[in-house]
Amino acid sequence: MYVLLLGAPGAGKGTQAERITREMQLAHVASGDVLRAIRQEQSELAELVRSYYDKGLLVPDDVVISVMLARLERESGALLDGFPRTLEQAKALDAALAAKSAVIDKVIYINVPAEELVGRLSGRWICRNDGAHVFHERNRPPVKAGVCDLCGGELYQRPDDTVETAQRRLEEYFKLTAPLIDYYRAQGKVCEVNGAQGFDDVGRDLMACLRA
Repeated sequence: MYVLLLGAPGAGKGTQAERITREMQLAHVASGDVLRAIRQEQSELAELVRSYYDKGLLVPDDVVISVMLARLERESGALLDGFPRTLEQAKALDAALAAKSAVIDKVIYINVPAEELVGRLSGRWICRNDGAHVFHERNRPPVKAGVCDLCGGELYQRPDDTVETAQRRLEEYFKLTAPLIDYYRAQGKVCEVNGAQGFDDVGRDLMACLRA
């Protein structure tokens, strides 16, 4: 089974992905994790990826497609998080899956109003040990300030987690990624979840979509 998790930055994808992978027994393939791992390697591809990260630029579609499809060759099913990010990536993924008689089975879209997203993004704290462990001053504060509940790692706030930066990130997301919702909705695969609810309610609705 291949499941795609869609949602803007701050929608809570990382937190919900932990629940999905645990309950559905799926590998969590997140583009951020895959690209970070590639950056640590000593190869031409790693050098290319680093060159974009070092300049604060998005890695181009052709490079992302190459990296992510290579990673997915190891899996017979997965929860995809952060890939595809554009229509070009989505079409490349569909073609690659079709070549092994597979498809994206479900697309879960965690829908959160833009105003709420800005509030969430400007109060985030991230674990240095694992970027997937994310806390928030308002919605998910750690038990002990500055310490990750899950692994004990140090929590830090990125300097670009400001209201202005959050707004720019969201504009970029909705321009590039939101069209994917229409793309997969036309295929009858989208299940939309109200991401403005509490964490447990979002998780309940999300799992209902997957089991429908």
